[in-house]
Amino acid sequence: MLIVYASLYPFTGWRDQGIAPWAFVSSPWPKYWTAFDVVANLLGYAPLGFLLALSFLRKGGKPAMPSNWSAITIATAAAGLLSFSMESLQSYLPARVPSNVDFALNTLGALAGAVSAGGLELAGAIDRWSRFRLRWFVAEARGALVLLALWPFALLFPASVPLGLGQVFERLESALADWLLDTPFLEWLPVRDIELQPLMPGTEMLCVAFGALIPCLLGFSVIRSLGRRAVFAVIAVAVGISATALSAALSWGPGHAWAWLSQPVQLGLAVGLGLALASLPLPRRGCAAVLLLALVVHLSMLNQAPASAYFAQTLQTWEQGRFIRFNGLVQWLGWLWPYAALVYVLVRVSARERQA
Repeated sequence: MLIVYASLYPFTGWRDQGIAPWAFVSSPWPKYWTAFDVVANLLGYAPLGFLLALSFLRKGGKPAMPSNWSAITIATAAAGLLSFSMESLQSYLPARVPSNVDFALNTLGALAGAVSAGGLELAGAIDRWSRFRLRWFVAEARGALVLLALWPFALLFPASVPLGLGQVFERLESALADWLLDTPFLEWLPVRDIELQPLMPGTEMLCVAFGALIPCLLGFSVIRSLGRRAVFAVIAVAVGISATALSAALSWGPGHAWAWLSQPVQLGLAVGLGLALASLPLPRRGCAAVLLLALVVHLSMLNQAPASAYFAQTLQTWEQGRFIRFNGLVQWLGWLWPYAALVYVLVRVSARERQA
């Protein structure tokens, strides 16, 4: 579904050009291409090939097929069929151009991912990961691990406050006003007496601190021992800093990768890590309770501030530039991640209460 979203975005302007949708296969190779396009097409399908091959290799947690090559072949063929379908549908979208090079790179990326899965299975790395997971995490850790794996990708889309995911109030209000325009329901929308004000340095520091604390608490809620929690907290904050720096480098250039690291942000990162270390002794249920509070406070503060004009200008690099192919996907991740974490923790806490 993620590949379909990225391949057919922005889903508008469908039209029939009067040619067969598979005509791109015999078209001349494009004269102009960039290294970014090559890497994006290869990496976009590598995880799909990896996961498809792994699902064929291991059914119910143990090997299910006699041959790694069979799983690799099936996974590559399935991913190639998906790529062919996406390129064919792109012929009906004016904003997209079907390409036989993209199709070849997608299939090659899927093959590389499938071969990686076969090699890791052959080397026993998957079993070692399973043992590592049992040592570090509780049995019901799957949802938290998925959210933690998506967190760095959600940070890639530029945020007006570093580590500030879930800032949707201003855009949601504007979208609702557009949808209800020329209808009597427009008057039902609440009207603010004052405009949203930029965050004060102290409030920005707190937003960054909560942004760093939230993934740490999420990990603490499924990690068994205190020492492993400490290691995870340091790694989580380091990953958040790296992902934010990568986002800045992609948006403004490598020379500005650390331009976001102002004094309030530095203090916020230190405070967030300090709060995480202070939370190490909390039981898993206590971590979940503190996480709920941190999420609510973080989202409340973050959504009381507007996106600056300079920040809005930087989004054009993503929304109209070379990142258009996946800006919508990463943007939705940045918007929805904290709310998905909120729902996950609520379900976890309520399930434990029912079991008790």
